[in-house]
Amino acid sequence: MIIPVPASRPYDVLIERGSLAHAGELIRPVLGDRRLGILTDDTVDALYGEKLVSALAEAGYDAVKFTIPHGEESKNPENLFAFLSFLAEHHLTRTDALVALGGGVVGDLCGLAAALYLRGVEFVQIPTTLLAAVDSSVGGKTAVDIPAGKNLVGAFWQPSLVICDPDTLLTLPEDTFRDGCAEVIKYGVILDGAFFEQLKTPLNAAETIKSCLLDKAIARCVEIKRDVVAEDEFDRGLRGLLNFGHTLGHGIEKESNFTITHGSAVAKGSVIAAKLAVKLGLCDQAVTDGITEILTDYGFDLSCPYSAEALYNAALSDKKRAGGNITLILPEAIGKCILHKMPCEDLLPLLKEVL
Repeated sequence: MIIPVPASRPYDVLIERGSLAHAGELIRPVLGDRRLGILTDDTVDALYGEKLVSALAEAGYDAVKFTIPHGEESKNPENLFAFLSFLAEHHLTRTDALVALGGGVVGDLCGLAAALYLRGVEFVQIPTTLLAAVDSSVGGKTAVDIPAGKNLVGAFWQPSLVICDPDTLLTLPEDTFRDGCAEVIKYGVILDGAFFEQLKTPLNAAETIKSCLLDKAIARCVEIKRDVVAEDEFDRGLRGLLNFGHTLGHGIEKESNFTITHGSAVAKGSVIAAKLAVKLGLCDQAVTDGITEILTDYGFDLSCPYSAEALYNAALSDKKRAGGNITLILPEAIGKCILHKMPCEDLLPLLKEVL
């Protein structure tokens, strides 16, 4: 399946089982003949690193590989600059390109490196987690975390190609796969109520991972994100909807020192956002109940171990704050969310009511 993304630099998302084994053949028509710098993490490298290097070599590519430890804590400026130094030491030039093999951490870091190295080189995303496949590998947002907050240092830099091989998801631990499901459910909540209904049978059974149902779910998420990015590539309006559950979710991640994973934090943040929408009179309780029920069915713990004050302070560092206002993504119905701007000081008493 090929899904074109009409961004400022158009590219295709290829969703095909077994595509990792011939990644070089897929890359060559897009990038031509050049050297490649691969970024991956230690977990993915052990599973798929050699397979990718071999696939690239078979297509005539000379590739060098840099590996970081797995986990959100690796998405930091130190690893970014270590990778940039590695590329310089191996004499990659402006006409060469990068390849991200891994989940959201690897993709975000590699994309930012591509935006910065020699003032910009092309890169290819090869997502190996559900979360990266349906969300972070598409759209061109790249970033690293700093102590003040998540994704605060970044750039918009579109990939030249995304190669999604759903077979790589077969090796995901159950909790990592579940993390991606939070993002899949998000797409249903914000823009596609019919898709939300289809997701009520959890996508966490091994037989589902092996079936075309997963491929179709990935494709639908990519299509929704493609449409949003095409209308608002640089996140000045509509694209903000993609952050449903993330403003408070990022705060939960930060407060936990990233011991609560991204998907789990987004699930918690989604329920809190729905509760805020009820308090503000934007939707009825049935919306919150529906979101809570589906996330519970997928196995998420929706309790929040942090106080309203802690989440409020974390939200003040969020990218969606502008001056004295913050924009929350809140549901009016399943399949319809809005951007709700409010004074920052109004958020704390609301949080105290729902937590």
